[in-house]
Amino acid sequence: MPDASHSPLNADTALYSLHGMWCTSCAQAVESVLARHRGVTRASVNYATATVHLSGDAEAIALETLAPRVRRLGYRLVPLEAAQDAESRLEAESRRLTLRLAVGASFGMWTMLASLLIYAGALPGTHLEFVLALVSGAFAVPVVSYAGWPFYRAGWRTLRAARPGMDALISLGVLGAVLVSVWLLWRGSAEVYFDTAVMLILLLLVGRLVETLCRYRGLRELSRLYPRMHEVEVLDGDTPRPRALGEVALGERVRVDAGELVPLDGVLESDRAWLDLSPLNGEARAVSRQRGAALQAGSRNLGEAITLLVTARAGEGYLDRLHRQMLELHARKGELQRLADRFAAWLSPLAVVLAVMTLGGLLLAGVTVEESLVRALSVLVVACPCAVGLAIPLANLAAGSQALRHGVVFRDLAAFESLGQVRSAAFDKTGTLTRGEAELAACHPAEGVDEPMLLRLAAQAEWGSEHPLGLALRQAADQRGLAMGEAPVDIAEAAGGGRRLVLADGARLWIGEPAWLAAELGLPAQTESNDESQAGSRVAVARDGEWLGELTLRDCPDAGALAPLAELRRAGMTLALVSGDRAAEVAAVGEAAGFARRECFASQSPEAKARLMDRLPRPSLFVGDGVNDVLALATADVGMAPLGASQPARDGAAVQLLEPGVAGVVEAWQIARRARRIMRQNLALSAGYNLVALGLVVWIAIPPLVAVLAMAASSLSVTANAARLGLSD
Repeated sequence: MPDASHSPLNADTALYSLHGMWCTSCAQAVESVLARHRGVTRASVNYATATVHLSGDAEAIALETLAPRVRRLGYRLVPLEAAQDAESRLEAESRRLTLRLAVGASFGMWTMLASLLIYAGALPGTHLEFVLALVSGAFAVPVVSYAGWPFYRAGWRTLRAARPGMDALISLGVLGAVLVSVWLLWRGSAEVYFDTAVMLILLLLVGRLVETLCRYRGLRELSRLYPRMHEVEVLDGDTPRPRALGEVALGERVRVDAGELVPLDGVLESDRAWLDLSPLNGEARAVSRQRGAALQAGSRNLGEAITLLVTARAGEGYLDRLHRQMLELHARKGELQRLADRFAAWLSPLAVVLAVMTLGGLLLAGVTVEESLVRALSVLVVACPCAVGLAIPLANLAAGSQALRHGVVFRDLAAFESLGQVRSAAFDKTGTLTRGEAELAACHPAEGVDEPMLLRLAAQAEWGSEHPLGLALRQAADQRGLAMGEAPVDIAEAAGGGRRLVLADGARLWIGEPAWLAAELGLPAQTESNDESQAGSRVAVARDGEWLGELTLRDCPDAGALAPLAELRRAGMTLALVSGDRAAEVAAVGEAAGFARRECFASQSPEAKARLMDRLPRPSLFVGDGVNDVLALATADVGMAPLGASQPARDGAAVQLLEPGVAGVVEAWQIARRARRIMRQNLALSAGYNLVALGLVVWIAIPPLVAVLAMAASSLSVTANAARLGLSD
């Protein structure tokens, strides 16, 4: 697939990829430089996904403006790369890391063996020990020069950006160990510390390799949102002609053969299509779509060849937006990440100051120069804030990857941190607590209107709709062999009401809730279905100001909703069922899902839904799929759109479900709880380690090699703790 991005995202935000980063210190250095640029109000760089999120003046955050500033530091700011390109980049990065690690291990093991023989006193004389110390230094040269080069380069870059971090400390530690060892050799001593430099580099390379593999796994989950296609068949009249995916324009007609993926978002022009939606939502059951249905890129055509009218170009479809929003989520920083960054920012200068103070204090106390230098070196090594920098990004990426495997897409980091703490949850009815499969129960045409005409116009009015009621109307028309005619030339959605359309022949069409339609036309609701005790959703249709009649559709409750909702109750959540439908319909679905009567709220307008969300215990969650749910989605602390939600609901929700059923709500909640818990654990582990280790190494003589092992153990513990999110499925 081509580059799925077009930055800036809008007039005052932009999302780019950043190449050349070696660690989280690189991310902080670039972020610092970008944040100081005039016109940039906010800059956020995520090392795990190699993305940069910017806010500010459109000209100031333009790629051509900022790329030269970043290039001077040694990094490359480029347009947002496609998921498969990111995978390829991480594959190449892991190969380079493996090569450096192999070279380092091949030469470093001889350095370690020589040092071990010296420490153990296994040699017969001091002369032989001195020779072996020279051998130890000789084998350390390839490790320190080649294997350790990325650390020095990154340390120099961050120093130039006035944000020295872990790589600057690592470079000081390695060079310090080498210089102390050379000085000791010059004095004739065999007590060298080349092994400390070698071990520091090797352990950090192992940590970087593990970390890179974790990032690779996370990005592979993100790439699930992308159908891998490069060429499609565009219809020139009735003749299919191959064309590159990125060259297909809006309004063109594309042919999709049997067994192929739908390449672009569009509206179905063929009479019927059988689709496999499992690439999108994991649902293995084939679904039928009728003419006028909105199709998403990534679904697979199981039937005969179909034709669709393209509604979104490559890089601008629903899945493309989801992918960019997920990268934007990771690029932004939540409360815990900002706390970790602040801690890491002052930890590196503090370590240098403590090392200098330790050296000076010990010399003044009469400790030998050799021991003072070694103690100061241990302070530098033990304080490397690798674990602090990795604490939150790796947990974030692991949680996002796990969520994708369960069909959950987080679009907002604040929601990611808030969802695990929600105390109340409200649910819309249609498409949320129902299976999203309605059926036509009755037609009530007005006088002079026949039933087929009413159903045909109702189906045409639902052209392109993904709402369960719209799908049901189109399916009913298709089953009766009613042709829907040409696509409407204009469609306008009315929140909480219905749709207004202009047809190809100039006729105006309305469809929606009967009371809304009557108010639109200034007419009394002429209905033969006034009994409010009857369950079912009523839809009225009008053409050119004339009331044509009503249709009644029955929603099928989702039997699988009972267990997930019970789990939320056991967790102590306050639950509510909120719907604009009539009381009888809401009560029937509520009873099937386990809601008490007092928890069911019927005939709620969009404003009433928002007011109800304000009264529920905070933080609150709202799950809704319609245009009339947008206000409630925005009012809740966390808004969630289920599978099949309308486009406005998707755009307004912080979390989107890619699989059917309410079970995804519980999955998202549980993942958010685990993620927040592990983020806090990682932050506590890394911060606690650095504070305790610094305190100990200042007062107690800890060998540099032990300090190296302790620092590496801290980084690996944070990485392993984050990896638990991926193993908890």
